[in-house]
Amino acid sequence: MLDAASWAGRLGGDKFLARTYHRSYAHFPGVADTAGLFSWDDLNRIIATQRLEPPRLRLSVDGETVPLHRYAIPTTNRRAVTWSRIQPSDFHAQLKDGASLVLDAVEEIHPAVGAAAEGLERFLGTSVQANVYASWTEREGFGRHWDDHDVVVVQLHGSKRWRLWGMTREAPTFRDVKSPEEPEGDPVADLVLSPGDVLYLPRGWWHSVTADQGTESLHLTFGMVPHTGADLMLWVVDQLRASLALRRDIPRFGSLAEQSDFTDAVRREVADMMADPRLVERWAESIDTTDLGHAIPSLPYVGGLPARGEIAVKLTTPRGRLTANREQGTVTFSAAGTAWDFTESAAPALGTLLTNQPTTLGELADSAGLEVKEVAELVSVLIDGHAVAVVGTAL
Repeated sequence: MLDAASWAGRLGGDKFLARTYHRSYAHFPGVADTAGLFSWDDLNRIIATQRLEPPRLRLSVDGETVPLHRYAIPTTNRRAVTWSRIQPSDFHAQLKDGASLVLDAVEEIHPAVGAAAEGLERFLGTSVQANVYASWTEREGFGRHWDDHDVVVVQLHGSKRWRLWGMTREAPTFRDVKSPEEPEGDPVADLVLSPGDVLYLPRGWWHSVTADQGTESLHLTFGMVPHTGADLMLWVVDQLRASLALRRDIPRFGSLAEQSDFTDAVRREVADMMADPRLVERWAESIDTTDLGHAIPSLPYVGGLPARGEIAVKLTTPRGRLTANREQGTVTFSAAGTAWDFTESAAPALGTLLTNQPTTLGELADSAGLEVKEVAELVSVLIDGHAVAVVGTAL
């Protein structure tokens, strides 16, 4: 199971965060137990049963996307809805000829990968998307390239060769003023990933990837959303919208002195906030508790939960916070963009929810010494705020 603790153990925990994360690549041979994570059967089932329009599902070869009409045909139902239906023989031919297959955001449609993505998000404190890649030949699907986000690669089946070059522009971003130049010379690393191997690669590192070991290859890439100084400044501006200096109109047609006074006032407000030594902590708490997570309904319970101990529930966002307010005798539970105040007696149940593991109303009640009815009422409030969802109906 790839939960937060498991990811920390496999990647090196605090040592990884302090010495490797955002800094350099790292190869972890054989650390991942991939049993039950994702298989060829899972991939076949998803392709056969889901409507996966490009770019969700796509083929790529030599850095170019294969036109959809070469392996799929448009299909229209009686409600005039049209989607692309994969033609297996043409699909196989493209893959046999060297195309690589990509399936984006598989964490949304495959529970085991979704749980692994949540665990990595809890460990690294940022949103995670998981893509599946499959290749059959030594032809490169995407050419030598760099990504604008860090990745963690888990090799599932077969082998994949990764040649790595360092970054040629420090911390490049998707919205940048300059593109990184192609690297020169030999790669700094030439690795072959086998099943169970994990590779971490920071954003900006150039790489080329091929299935040139004589076996078909299947791997997962977990991509982490980057957070830069520009993102911090956008957050700071949002926090300062209550300030009069930032609410005032820009004196575009005022005198030079008026314009200078205006910018000085804005500068002082920003400088005062940036001087807070705990600013990054405040920002981290804000993005954790305002992340909306997954929009999961709790059917059939549309009018609150019944007091049934067998009903299983789970937090819908991997990152939430629980804060004790000792003077008031309350706790604040913050998740999915909302904060609620509860009595201190609810803290054990709320803490259990923050583990992000499915748990029953009965287990929550036992953890807090409460009645199941009390817990059902508490959880119903969180369901209305989209922070918790039913994952086992017990009907």
